[in-house]
Amino acid sequence: MQGSPSIDSRSVTLNAGDLRLAVRPDLGGSLAGLWHCGTPVLRSIEPDRLEGPRQSACFPLVPYSNRLAFRRFEWGGRAYTTQPNFENSPHSLHGVGWQRAWQITAQSTEALDLRLQHAPDADWPFAFEVEQRIRVTPTSLRLELRMTNTDAVAQPAGLGWHPYFPRRNASRLRIDVDTRWEADALQLPTHAVAQPGLDGAVAAMAHDHCFGGWRSPAWIEDERFALRLSASVPWLVVFTPPALPQFCVEPVSHVNDAINASDPMARGLVALAPGQALSAWMALDIEPH
Repeated sequence: MQGSPSIDSRSVTLNAGDLRLAVRPDLGGSLAGLWHCGTPVLRSIEPDRLEGPRQSACFPLVPYSNRLAFRRFEWGGRAYTTQPNFENSPHSLHGVGWQRAWQITAQSTEALDLRLQHAPDADWPFAFEVEQRIRVTPTSLRLELRMTNTDAVAQPAGLGWHPYFPRRNASRLRIDVDTRWEADALQLPTHAVAQPGLDGAVAAMAHDHCFGGWRSPAWIEDERFALRLSASVPWLVVFTPPALPQFCVEPVSHVNDAINASDPMARGLVALAPGQALSAWMALDIEPH
């Protein structure tokens, strides 16, 4: 790919066939929108109108997914805290990558490479570097993350993505999973129960759960598109709020708040040694109706 590293560009547009993808490196390395012949595939907004990642089409989750309970955890015999980063929530959410400007390292018509270098701060107490690769073809979107521990000690690590899908009249989900994590009143996981898959209309669902045993892909279909969501990670967070015009199907590498579990590694968290890297990918295949 051509192009030299830059942190000046506020938005980048990629094109492949009938697909157009808008990226905002400065707003958490987030995707502003993905369109097929002008119709949103993901929840989409023109990049110059995007005010923050939470209004975007998708943003990366690094170095953890979902909630970190009460903004504190223990690791390596030490206690750590994180600062508030999500309105009035008592927890911190989604890591730090979505709240940082990313650097463009390479760019072409159909591809974009970004990098984020994190120094220890009040949001996350360990140093790391993460690369994000974004690719479009005429029929697909592919996202990759590679996080490298640049600290002197091992650190907890997880990766994922937070895509938003438009809720349409015929929106349906078909997902092969085997467990669902129940949550308490503060939306923290309590225990896993058997879940014989998801198959039905989004309008009939009211989920805000992490699901385990996911066997990729997940099928997301409505009157405009049949979407095939695949990923290298084994968990999905599914969020189907009845009152909102969008829903989320989020591929993630660990259960919510895994870092505070008695056995974090059993819930997918990785102890990333100095110099070690953790990688994941997500792909969305798009078939118009």
